[in-house]
Amino acid sequence: MGGLFGVVSREDCVMDVYFGTDYHSHLGTCRGGMAIWGGSCFNRSIHNIESTQFRAKFEAELSKKSGNMGIGCISDTDPQPLTVRSHLGQYAISTVGRINNLDEIAEKAFSNRNIHFLETNKGVISPTELVSVIIDHEDSFKEGLLRAQELIQGSCSVLLLTPKGIYASRDRLGRTPLMVGSKEGAYCISSESCTFANLGYKSDYELGPGEIVFLTPEGVEQVSPPGDKMKICAFLWVYYGYPSSTYEGMNVEVMRYRNGAAMAKNEDLEIDIVAGIPDSGLGHAIGYSNQSKVPYGRPFIKYTPTWSRSFMPQDQDIRNLVARMKLMPIPEIVADKRLLFCDDSIVRGTQLRETVDLLYKCSAKEVHIRSACPPIVFGCKYLNFSASRSEMDLAARQAIKELEGKEPDSLEEYCNQATDKYHNMVDLICRRLNFSSLKYQNIRDMIEAIGICKDKVCTYCWNGKE
Repeated sequence: MGGLFGVVSREDCVMDVYFGTDYHSHLGTCRGGMAIWGGSCFNRSIHNIESTQFRAKFEAELSKKSGNMGIGCISDTDPQPLTVRSHLGQYAISTVGRINNLDEIAEKAFSNRNIHFLETNKGVISPTELVSVIIDHEDSFKEGLLRAQELIQGSCSVLLLTPKGIYASRDRLGRTPLMVGSKEGAYCISSESCTFANLGYKSDYELGPGEIVFLTPEGVEQVSPPGDKMKICAFLWVYYGYPSSTYEGMNVEVMRYRNGAAMAKNEDLEIDIVAGIPDSGLGHAIGYSNQSKVPYGRPFIKYTPTWSRSFMPQDQDIRNLVARMKLMPIPEIVADKRLLFCDDSIVRGTQLRETVDLLYKCSAKEVHIRSACPPIVFGCKYLNFSASRSEMDLAARQAIKELEGKEPDSLEEYCNQATDKYHNMVDLICRRLNFSSLKYQNIRDMIEAIGICKDKVCTYCWNGKE
């Protein structure tokens, strides 16, 4: 998905930008970057973080950077921030989201013969550079950011650093968050509120969908008001949000406790231990354990000193290897036990199958799986979550095709827990992945655990509804 962080301050802000950007490392897989305004020019650096932590890549450069305004980005797509000089002046820009009509917008831009794109990733135009081109076609940064929101299909949140301050633009339907923090003499803008406390900021304000603000060391000005329609991504709470972050008034870890408890209310299974698949499954498992009164345990430990997150490598075989190697079982806890694991979701299911097989090799008696969200039937088309070469990579779609013998004309019944087709799909996934039993959370209880109006939450991955 990616994450953004920026600071405007009366004093040097390099360390705040450095640590604030680093606190978004759980959101991105590819590149990390910082751009600091030094008074006359931008000091920018970008590094590959696929196999090395953000802090390790940037630490040696900090003594060479100074300035009272800066932005940083963790990206799972293209190298950024980009630095630009146009008729609007000098600026640095970073984006988060997914532009589905990128080629269409680029082709229209080419009608102006002076337009070309330099920043490419394996031949694909940089989404961030595309946004800068849209902005530069307009007469002001405000008009450019509004035009970008109007043109882009998908989602795109933007931080744009000028010599005078930072423009922050939340995507049109608020699928990704942006929030303002403040402390004496400084303001920050962040994708994650978990960045605030250790840097001394307090949470001030969360941008609404499509809202644009301008931050300077003197204050925060609303440039364009929020829209009245929101579709924030539910996976922020279920999976990729950091436990100490809060969106729309609901903390991630609190939601996971509530969600796990809701799953346990519908159970009468006899088990010995409740556990979570690290890391995002842990909160759901604690909630399940608290509600069920079954002891919470750790049948295996995630080895974090050297192994990166399993989704980071682009090659699926390498992702599977990382997932297998980083989880270390404790046979003394596993042997002869009936285990129930909560996981945030089941996407392809390959890694979870290998995890379960590992537990059986350690003499587990039973391994039951509970998914904290419904079956993923549709690949996300608004962010990069569950993105894959084909929707047929999804465990649910593979099961549906096997049951039907082909891709059905409609998937509606497979998204409805009350139908036989839904239960047949879940049973087949359970057998394929070698679980003792499998249940998925339902949309109603999941959204109730989030605690905001269901009309404001995107559920496309589970039911295909916009």
